[in-house]
This record gives sequence, C-alpha cells and structure tokens, in this order.
Amino acid sequence: MPSRPLPLADDRAHLRADCSRCAGLCCVAPAFAASADFAIDKPAGTPCRHLRDDFRCGIHDRLRDRGFPGCTVFDCFGAGQRITQGTSGGRAWRETPELAREQFAVLPVVRQLHEMLWYLAEATALPVAALHPDVERLRAEVERCAGGTVAELTGLDVGALRAEVGELLGRVSERVRAGSRARDRRGADLMGRDLRRTDLRGAGLRGAYLIGADLRGVDLGAADLLGADLRAADVRGADLSRCLFLTQPQVSAARGDAATRIPAAVHRPAHWV
Repeated sequence: MPSRPLPLADDRAHLRADCSRCAGLCCVAPAFAASADFAIDKPAGTPCRHLRDDFRCGIHDRLRDRGFPGCTVFDCFGAGQRITQGTSGGRAWRETPELAREQFAVLPVVRQLHEMLWYLAEATALPVAALHPDVERLRAEVERCAGGTVAELTGLDVGALRAEVGELLGRVSERVRAGSRARDRRGADLMGRDLRRTDLRGAGLRGAYLIGADLRGVDLGAADLLGADLRAADVRGADLSRCLFLTQPQVSAARGDAATRIPAAVHRPAHWV
C-alpha cells in the first residue's frame, strides 16, 4: 500500500531555519553594506559584531530598532542547519579556517537548493496530478544534490538545475491558473503602482517588480508570485492566502497588517503589528 503524503507543513519541516542547530552562518558568510537594510558594513566571512559566542544574535529581538531590517527578511530555508549538522557533521566554522571556507562556499548553494525544494513541496500539494510524477522526480534529484559533499556542492551547476525547476513550476502554475482572465505580468515593472482596482486573481506575476506597489485590499487569488519583489509593497487588508509560490522573505519584506490574509506556510511578521 502506498504511503500517505505528509501534510505540507511537515513535508517542509527541514526547510525552515533552526538557528539552534546552526553556527550562525548567515551572520558570517555574506557581506553587507551600510544601508537602509543594515546599519554597518560587514565583509564576507567576517562575523557580525552582534554574533555571540554561542552563535546567537545579541539583538535578535530588536533588529529593526537597531537598523537591521535586512536580517529579519533573510531566510536560509534550513540550509544553515543542514550544512552544520549534515555536510560538516556537527562541526562549526570556528574550528579551522578550511572548514570555514567550505561552509561559507556551500551556504548559497544549499540555500538555493532548499528554496527549490520549498517550491516543489508546494507543487506536490497542488491539483495537477498529471505533473506530480515529474515534480517528485525533480524533487528527489534536488534533495540528492543538497545532501552532497562539499566538492559536489561547489561543482554543481545550480543555474541549470534552477532553470529546470523553474520550467516545471511554470507548467504547474499554468495548469492551476487555467481560465484566469488576469493579464500575464511576468517580470513587469509595477513599482509604486496603485493596483487596488486591478484584477490580479490568477495573475502571472512571476519575477514582477512590486516594490512599493499599493495592493491594499486586493484579492490576489491564485496569482503566481514566484520571485516577485514585494519590498515595501502595501498589502494591508490584501488576500495572499491562495497565492502560488509565496515565501517568507517576500511576506516579511512587504507592509501588511492584522487584516492581511496569508498562507498557512508563512507566519505574520512581528513588524506588521
């Protein structure tokens, strides 16, 4: 008898960041420059000044107040703990310079792979039974790659795999949104636009620039938001609950409120209150 599929939340459990099982990789590996997102300059491979000896952030509960909203938007999709506990066998970057170089090099690779797995897990739960075998096949391949050695990860053609995943997710999206009369706005520049009277139910918004767009009260139905830029988009009172391929970083980057409806897979950002 075939096994029953896991609920989506359980299926994605390993794709959620667990800082208690990581070694603060996102606080060390990437570089950032003093800006509206970060209060200081930090070179790549240098620990943030707020990283404590136990690999926890010393200002985690007040990042926005201290000028680090960029940290509240970042999500490693569980890559940090996979590298620390899996790829590196529980060892931390502080042990040796060589280990640090390896962990910092594979972090962006594993993060991209886990993001792909996040989307593919959603695709398995969508009503596109004819495409489920292709989704499961590709999902197994991405999972295999994510569990590879440092050499395998650094030598992986992530771009090619991402393109293959993107093409399949595009087919899934088209099946789910079939019949929608909304315009295809893939990659459209909608920055700062007032979209409150625009029908976006089932719209193709993949890769669209929605920075600062006014989406107050808009029903986005089954709109495809894969890769859409929602920074500072006003989604107060909007219905995002049925959107396709929406991630936590997108939600956290937007401006919502208690009336904004969001998918069960993401949480309501604290700064929306």
